[in-house]
Amino acid sequence: MSKLVVAASLIVALMWSHSAYASSITNRDGKDHKVDVIEGNAATSHILRPSATLEGVCNKGCVIRLNDSARDEYELKGSEVVSIEDGYLYYDGPPASAVPKAGDADQPSEPSAK
Repeated sequence: MSKLVVAASLIVALMWSHSAYASSITNRDGKDHKVDVIEGNAATSHILRPSATLEGVCNKGCVIRLNDSARDEYELKGSEVVSIEDGYLYYDGPPASAVPKAGDADQPSEPSAK
């Protein structure tokens, strides 16, 4: 039994760490949007319904195309949290590496020397 628990925990940890550095896209519009994820030579299409989130995309950088429009292309590095609002892609948060570490958030910033 304990081997099963350890194996299950390991699988969950691996899946968590894999998606922790990937991008997520949330549809905040009231209508469906077609989202094409282009990573290198591979492209996948998704229909994102209102309030739905597409997680774990764009692990190593990609291009996001909305509604088959070459004019609506967005380049992601692979760790952004973004949303679709009014037909456009907006950044909701910083990449994971830009989030302050525990203990750093309460430290004042140093003024720059001129």
